[in-house]
Formats: sequence, C-alpha cells, structure tokens
Amino acid sequence: MSWRYFCDRALLAVVLAMLVGCASFPSDLDPPKVSLESFRSLPAVSGLPRFEIQLRVINPNQQPLDIAGISYSIELLDKEVMTGVANDIPPIEGYGEGVVTLEAGLQLLEILRLMAGLGASQSDPLVYRFSAKIDFNGFMPTQRIEERGEIKLN
Repeated sequence: MSWRYFCDRALLAVVLAMLVGCASFPSDLDPPKVSLESFRSLPAVSGLPRFEIQLRVINPNQQPLDIAGISYSIELLDKEVMTGVANDIPPIEGYGEGVVTLEAGLQLLEILRLMAGLGASQSDPLVYRFSAKIDFNGFMPTQRIEERGEIKLN
C-alpha cells in the first residue's frame, strides 16, 4: 500500500464520520418564543438606579433549552440608556416556559444626552426599543428579540 492510498482512505473516513455526526444534529428545532413580561425599578445601589426586566421564554421543543447567556439593551429616543448581561439562567424544560429575570443599570452620560434632547420636544412621545440576544448551549441558533413602542409624556 502506498502512502497516498492510505491518506485518501483516512480522509474519506474522516469525511464520512463528519457526515454521520452532522446527520445526528437536531435539524427540526423550533426557535423559542421570547416576550417582555415586566419592567420595574429596583432600589438604587450607590446612588444609581437599577431596573429588573423579566422575559417570558416559551420552549416549543421536546428537549430542554440550555441558555448560555443573554445580552440586552434599552434605547430611548435612539440613545442606549441601559445595558446588561446575564449568564446564570436555569434551563427551560421541553414544551415548557419560564421567566428569566435580568437586572440593568443606567448609562449616566446617555441619560444626560436624552434629557437634553427632551427639552426641545416635550410634546413628542418617548420612543423606546428593547433588544436582546440569547445564546444557547448546544446546537440551537442564537435568538434575537426586539420590542418597540412609544410612551406618551402628556
């Protein structure tokens, strides 16, 4: 047997093993459904306000969702005023749902810019945007959610 023959056979074996492995990946997973459940202020820590954000996560699959982490932000009038991350999230059982609680703090400079912008247009509604990126352990693709709305100031 020649060295080339051996290399060709080894490469073929590796490719076949990869194909068999990829065929066993779950391909029929539905993405989870995520919605904003609640948003409330928390007692201030060291003078800066904190907020609690709760997301409802619905798992439409048989296997549990193992969430690796979530990064999120809140914008008011296109200014990112709150950001945060979380990585200690319990799994969501198959065909189940759970509430994930996040905490966020204010970005002081952006709040000052926002307040300066509010003085010019007090009659306009306050436009907000909540966005989150959810990463999963395993083969579930990253999930991104976004919720937009307006708050009337008068």
